[in-house]
Amino acid sequence: MQAAKQRSWNTRLEAKQKRLEKMKGITSNRIIPTRQIVEALETLIMPGDRVVLEGNNQKQASFLSAALAQADPKKLFDLHMIMSSISRPEHLDVFEYGIASKVDFSYAGPQSLRMAQMLEDGKLTMGEIHTYVELYGRLFIDLIPSVALVAADKADSEGNLYTGPNTEETPTLVEAAGFSSGIVIAQVNELTDELPRVDIPGSWIDFVVVADKPYQLEPLFTRDPRHITDIQILQAMMVIRGIYEKHGVKSLNHGIGYNTAAIELLLPTYGESLGLKGKICRHWALNPHPTLIPAIESGWVESVHCFGGEVGMEKYVAARRDVFFTGHDGSLRSNRTLCQLAGQYAVDLFVGSSLQIDEAGNSSTVTRGRLAGFGGAPNMGHDPGGRRHSSQAWLDMMTDTDPLARGRKLVVQVAETFQNGNKPVFVESLDAVGAKADIGLETAPVMIYGQDVTHIVTEEGIAYLYKTDSMEERRQAIAAIAGVTPIGLKHDVRATEKLRREGLIALPEDLGIRRTDAKRSLLAAKNVEELVEWSDRLYEPPAKFRSW
Repeated sequence: MQAAKQRSWNTRLEAKQKRLEKMKGITSNRIIPTRQIVEALETLIMPGDRVVLEGNNQKQASFLSAALAQADPKKLFDLHMIMSSISRPEHLDVFEYGIASKVDFSYAGPQSLRMAQMLEDGKLTMGEIHTYVELYGRLFIDLIPSVALVAADKADSEGNLYTGPNTEETPTLVEAAGFSSGIVIAQVNELTDELPRVDIPGSWIDFVVVADKPYQLEPLFTRDPRHITDIQILQAMMVIRGIYEKHGVKSLNHGIGYNTAAIELLLPTYGESLGLKGKICRHWALNPHPTLIPAIESGWVESVHCFGGEVGMEKYVAARRDVFFTGHDGSLRSNRTLCQLAGQYAVDLFVGSSLQIDEAGNSSTVTRGRLAGFGGAPNMGHDPGGRRHSSQAWLDMMTDTDPLARGRKLVVQVAETFQNGNKPVFVESLDAVGAKADIGLETAPVMIYGQDVTHIVTEEGIAYLYKTDSMEERRQAIAAIAGVTPIGLKHDVRATEKLRREGLIALPEDLGIRRTDAKRSLLAAKNVEELVEWSDRLYEPPAKFRSW
């Protein structure tokens, strides 16, 4: 009997080696000449490949993304792009030019309008809209990449990478490709003989190319205190008094926004007046927000783990090593994947906002003509069923006397009842419901489901949704603080008074807050210059934030 032909278990590795062989005409080592990057991409990438491109909230592999958009569509086509953030024009240009055809992503804020139009025009095919952790997870399961295009600060001749303060998602993307016989190409700002530290070993990297200019880096998490309004200060006072103090919140994550910046800047003033230092807001999963500087300097903050860095905060972070996670060189070591997991499981509370909230508390940033995606909000904005450790705030969410009852994560939505353009935030039906059919998704792109939301805060008051015991009671509580929006106009005055008596909603006066006290004079810093002074002049804000 003839022996069966032996199966090869190295087909992916063999295919990779064939691609690498073709590179011998371009480079004899792992360094790709800058001027030959387009040729190199056309050599290493094959039609139909899954290509994961680094482009997160801040750090962009901008040189590589621009080079990919210059490729010949006759050589590169039908690529399946995987991007956590679609934020640069060329991220969508590759679809316009016919180089790529399908996309899986998490967030598309700066390109959300164009992306919605391209979908309508049939210029690209949607995979799914993911949360960050969900997308990273799929890179190791059913979206294993053929090629990873990433960015780093520096590399040495062996391909070791120094990612500096903005490590972000780089290790995760590299590992997914590098350990599945994929090809990893890293753009760097410079080659050097000695690195400050090795963030990613060269054995994970196939090629390095020096970019023609440093990768794009945006001060995404910087909020100028000058733009914080009295309404946002009122909301911040309610959050501190009616949620943080009430539940003893010690570990937390803040989303990006002026409302959360106001909370951070009220801790050393309003929070101090309530005697809350050491009792709340001690441990954070947070980028190094400049507006957190006064709270750090006045002793409120014990630790901060970061998703990424923030432009201008490098020297400050290096000088506050007891607070931030830094290497022996003093620079920040951030990690988007691990910080997302910390924000999901290790903190007690998440504060976010949304463009639309319906009467059940469901929310989404996907609106008509705008496909913004989710980012990390759904990771941190839900109650993780796998949590097993207890804390005061988590236990405080228990409303059941069952011996097997468990606590809940606090998920807080802070929103003014109307957004810019006099558009109501509280609506009878989310635009995401209609977008489901328009985009061709199996489920509506809801960002945070109402069942996970424990509190909603508006300028009218706080709705303690975790206390409600029916959907009707939940709707009444939301309507009571929804102002003159379509949802708010449904509220019944008598029902609202009953909800107040039972503690299901609280107006500012119920919390001992006078609306007239919500003034900018309460802010620990009223402009960026004062943040610089608080930092002992270690914070070096980008030019666009300098008003002095």
